[in-house]
Amino acid sequence: MVPLVLLLRPVRAGAQTWNDPRSRSLVEGATQRRAEQLADTALRDYQAVAHGYVAFLAQLGEGLRTPPKVIKTDELENEVYWKAPNLSKQRIVGRRDTLLLPTDIAYHTDHLGIVQNNFPDIIRIGDGGDEVADVPHPLSRAGLSAYDFALADSFTIGAGAQRIHVYEVKVRPKDDTQPRVVGAVYIDQESKEVVRMNLTFTRAAFLDKALEDLSLVLENRLVGGRFWLPSRQEIEIRRKGEWLDYPARGIIRGRWEIGEYKFNQNPAPILFAGPEITIAPPSVLARHEWHGNILDSLPPDIRAISAPDIQRVKDEARALVRAQALATARAATLSARRISDFVHFNRVEGLALGAGLRKQFGGGWAGTVRGRFGIDDREGKGLAELSYLASSGVGVDAFAMRDFREAGDIQERSTIVNSLGAQEFGSDYTDPYLVEGAGARLTLPTFRSIDLQLEGSYERQSNLGVHANPVRGTFTPTIAFTRADGMRFAMSATRPLAPWIGATSFGWRGEARARFAESDALDGLTDRTHNTLRGVGQADLELPLTEGTKFVASGSVAGVGLLKGSLPATELVYLGGPISAPGYDFHSAIGSFGYSAHAEVRVPAPFPAFSLGRYGKVPARASLAPYAHLAGVAGTRVARCAFDAGTVNSCRQVGSVLPAFGAAYLLPFDVLRIDVARGVGRGGRWTFSIDVSRDFWSIL
Repeated sequence: MVPLVLLLRPVRAGAQTWNDPRSRSLVEGATQRRAEQLADTALRDYQAVAHGYVAFLAQLGEGLRTPPKVIKTDELENEVYWKAPNLSKQRIVGRRDTLLLPTDIAYHTDHLGIVQNNFPDIIRIGDGGDEVADVPHPLSRAGLSAYDFALADSFTIGAGAQRIHVYEVKVRPKDDTQPRVVGAVYIDQESKEVVRMNLTFTRAAFLDKALEDLSLVLENRLVGGRFWLPSRQEIEIRRKGEWLDYPARGIIRGRWEIGEYKFNQNPAPILFAGPEITIAPPSVLARHEWHGNILDSLPPDIRAISAPDIQRVKDEARALVRAQALATARAATLSARRISDFVHFNRVEGLALGAGLRKQFGGGWAGTVRGRFGIDDREGKGLAELSYLASSGVGVDAFAMRDFREAGDIQERSTIVNSLGAQEFGSDYTDPYLVEGAGARLTLPTFRSIDLQLEGSYERQSNLGVHANPVRGTFTPTIAFTRADGMRFAMSATRPLAPWIGATSFGWRGEARARFAESDALDGLTDRTHNTLRGVGQADLELPLTEGTKFVASGSVAGVGLLKGSLPATELVYLGGPISAPGYDFHSAIGSFGYSAHAEVRVPAPFPAFSLGRYGKVPARASLAPYAHLAGVAGTRVARCAFDAGTVNSCRQVGSVLPAFGAAYLLPFDVLRIDVARGVGRGGRWTFSIDVSRDFWSIL
């Protein structure tokens, strides 16, 4: 056996030339060899074992840059059979699954098995070709005339006497408006056998219009010193909704390892009767022996934004054909960053109703218009944006806006829970101010899992008043400051929470921004200049300790420096609330510098199990998370004041150090978190909160 990863020694194959004699000779030889394999009497049949994972994931949040969250995972063990000339069979003899969120996802049967013979001459994916149908194989008689081929590179695999020279041949369709594959095939120079295939598909190949892309990696190895047979396979299928442009994506990922080959066992013909992939009876599945926890053995790249090999397939495809041939063609669709864009409630607007439209024009261009109207403030807000996304991943946006922005760096509640709290109890954990302006944004391709973004704008910032009335209680005032106009520049870098060292997951975000503004003067004592530099850093860490037990930590630090003039209220650091400082009032600690650190241990806790029907079963286990928290402010400190008819009624000021202790109860699937905390510093008290998991805040 010669694994592909034993030795990779690139040998440049010269300039890439499409359909040159050398390239054509290679693919014609490989096509002929594929046909001869069916008549090779030395390999009458074989059987093998395939072990794999099929996972369903959801990717959430604006820009869809955060790593996908595993919703459901199946681990499978398949018996694999093949018999000349073209009979194949797979029997699932072991299957276990883990449900991390309720879902009724049902996989196509062919996603539960491997691809044999590198596909037949006509490629179909999905039961009966529901996803991809009737695409000519590049190494078939039809494919030789439907595709262009170019020798791109060569390398050597193996060691010693088993060194094998492999050629990489790029494949692109002659007509990318037709159902075709795009990618590369790797061919053994001597035998003309297929060593590997990296493939994705043109948009025209997708029968399911919700598909964004479908990518495959099929890797073979030399078995028995003669036969190139399946060794490792990967598949990734990504979908978005057809009628709503919304930051949520469904992903199916499969990872397979194939081995334990036996040759010429002469299986009975009856074995190949019926469907190609079948599932053994429950009694057989129950006898299969598994080792360890399914999530502990899950391949790390399952959780990644995109596995390295799959990402390479996509990059190759973008380089080979027009971006339009791979892009999802869409008419104008409803657009929203989160559910609350359609309806929410706060103390400024009262009930606010909104909607948006997004249109993809082709060639990487798209336009977005969003707007909403507040019932109580009787004001409209909105955004107009024109964006361009290059095939390299570089994005450019030009925008004009009249909308709210939040003071403070840490969101204390999900928008949906805040709307309920504000409407019913006068508890509004937002500090908005109005921004009117226009600017541009540059988004750079992800590098080493880090997203980079640059933004510049000219804007006017204005304070907002309270217009709404809750069912019970009264609202606290919004922050007060004088209106200011000027330039704002920001640079941010983000590494989403993702696998890091060992079993640890780590993520961070950093932002630096500068503001150069002039404000309206209220009196002769007011300094109208506001030139500031501001920075913020945030980090999250997760570490599994034992089965069901996890250590979770997070921290943030922020500060603003004055270049000239006076500090504006919008640039200060605001702490206080369930996330930044539990056990203290919302934004009760304000200063020019602040920090927040949180550490908790999540341990299993009991919960009554019950069935959700076709959506699965709620497990009989939740999590209890005792924690410690420390926050504080320094530098220029400001008291939170209440105003009445322009007069200060009261000012609340807490200590400069805000320690707290508490515990949280997380329901199964981590859908809801119930939190009790006690602030033990000056101004601390008992607090209680309940909210959905922060994983879902970006879409709620």
